Amino acid sequence: MIITMKNTETREISAKIDELHEERGEAALGRVLTLLISTNETSLEHDLAVANNASREHPCRVIAIAPNSRKVDAVVDDGKPHTFLDAEVRFGSDAGAGEIIVLRPLGGLVHHPDTLVIPLLVPDAPVVAWWPNEAPANLSTDLLGSMARSRITDAMHSSNPMRTMDDLRRNWSSKNVDMSWTRLTVWRAMLASMLDQPPHLPVSGVRVTGKKDYLPMDLLAAWLRLRLNVPVVIEDDPNATAVTGVYLTRSDGVLSLERPSTDDGIAVQNVPGQSPQTISVPARTLEECLSEELGRLYPDEIYAEVVTQGWDLINPKR
Repeated sequence: MIITMKNTETREISAKIDELHEERGEAALGRVLTLLISTNETSLEHDLAVANNASREHPCRVIAIAPNSRKVDAVVDDGKPHTFLDAEVRFGSDAGAGEIIVLRPLGGLVHHPDTLVIPLLVPDAPVVAWWPNEAPANLSTDLLGSMARSRITDAMHSSNPMRTMDDLRRNWSSKNVDMSWTRLTVWRAMLASMLDQPPHLPVSGVRVTGKKDYLPMDLLAAWLRLRLNVPVVIEDDPNATAVTGVYLTRSDGVLSLERPSTDDGIAVQNVPGQSPQTISVPARTLEECLSEELGRLYPDEIYAEVVTQGWDLINPKR
C-alpha cells in the first residue's frame, strides 16, 4: 500500500500513520528502531528495497529524505500557502517489516530535515542514520547525524571514495561505521580462524591482492598491519572486482586465502602441510551489510582502531 500526500505537513503524515496502524490493529511500538535514509530521487527505490530486506530481521520505521528538485509556486490552486513538502506512506508488502515514510522537501525546507524527521520518530527507539551514497564531511554536526545513535556510510558508493574516507577519518566518531568495513566481516572471520589453528607460528609478512583503490582492501590491509604488527604489501590485480587474496608468510610456508572471482564465491584455503580446502566466501550483499549494522547499535572498537591507527600505517601519505 502506497499513499501519496502532496503539499502536506508532518502532523498530517503522523495522523495518517496512526490511522493505518489502528486499521491494521498494530502498534508502532513494535519497531526496534528508526532508520533515517539520506538519499536522492535517483537512488531512492534501490535504497528502500535494501532497507525493506534488512528490516525483516530488524522491524523498523524507515524515514527516507529525498529532496525534490521541481519548482513550485508559493501558493497552490486553492489559495493556501504551499508547505513545500510532498510525502509517501508505505505499508504492508511495500514496506518490509515496518512502515516507510518518504519525505520530498522542496525549496528552503531541504535545509531543515531535522524539523521534518523529529515528529515522525518512533518514541523511545534508537535512531540510525544511513547515507547510501554521498555523506556529509562531518556526520556529528549534520542535522540528521546529530540525532542518530549509529551512523552508517558507504564511501564506496560516493563520487570520491578516498576523499570520503579521509573525511570520515578526520571527523571520526565512535558512532560512525562505513559499509566498506562491514563487507570484510567474512574475510576477517576466516583469516582469524586460520591463524587460530596450530601450529601457532608468528607471521613475518602479509600480502593482500585485489582491485586497485578498493576501500575494503585498504581496510583489510590496515587491520592486518595493526593486529599482526608486520609489514603488509598491497598488490593491485587488474582483473579483480574485490579482494582476491591474503597471503601470510610464516616459517613453515605461506598461509593463504584466495578468492579469484566473486561470481561463484568460491575460495581456496591453503595451509602448509595440508591439502587445499575449498570453501564458500560469497561477496556480501548490501542487505546483509545493512542488517549487520542495524543489529549492532554499539561502537565497533576494531573499526575505530583501524581507521584511526591502522590506516596511516599502510597509507602514510593520505
